[in-house]
This record gives sequence, structure tokens and C-alpha cells, in this order.
Amino acid sequence: MTRVKRGSIARRYRKNILDFASGFRGAHSRLFRTANQQERRALACAYVDRNNRKRKFRRLWIARINAAARKNGVTYSSMIHNLFGNQVFLNRKTLAQVATPDAYRSPRPVREINNEKD
Repeated sequence: MTRVKRGSIARRYRKNILDFASGFRGAHSRLFRTANQQERRALACAYVDRNNRKRKFRRLWIARINAAARKNGVTYSSMIHNLFGNQVFLNRKTLAQVATPDAYRSPRPVREINNEKD
């Protein structure tokens, strides 16, 4: 069996990892072993935080919808219940966009939903 010389491939592999870790502090950007560990950790945290970002935005949207609903004397849960009861299928992102920017415009959907339900 012939000998495999893989110096260039190994160098390219190490260079890619060190390039990924170039913005890290201290040895995490200079030494291959610690840079390799930090790359794995960074990618794992990025994966987890992508899901956490979705969770945080949903909480923000719910808080904004709740604030707009309470201005009009309705709780968030009763408003969502009335929305689904009237078959208005708007997601929370859209509802938050309607509720937030213009305070004069936001009560209208809330009033209409509550009037139809009552």
C-alpha cells in the first residue's frame, strides 16, 4: 500500500477552523485545539439560540398584543379566544404589527371582535 501524504489537506482543514475562530479572544483564535473546541461550542450555541430567538419573538408579540388588548378592556386570552371563535386566523406576529405602531388604529380589530362575540 502506498503512503498517503495529506499535509496540504490537513493544513487546509486547520486553516478553515482557524479562519472561523479568527474573531475569538486569546488562544481560542490562535491554537488549533482550543479553536476547534470553540468552533464546536459556537455552532452548538448558534443552533440552540435559533430556537430561542423564535421563542423570544413570540413572547414579545404576545406582550404587545396583550398591551393593546388591555387598553380596550380585554385580556389577551379572551381576545385570542374571540379571534378563533370568529374564525379570524391571524398569527401573533401580524396581530402585534397591527397593535403596535398606531394606537388609534389598533382598537378597531379588538372592538369588532368583541362586538361580534357579545
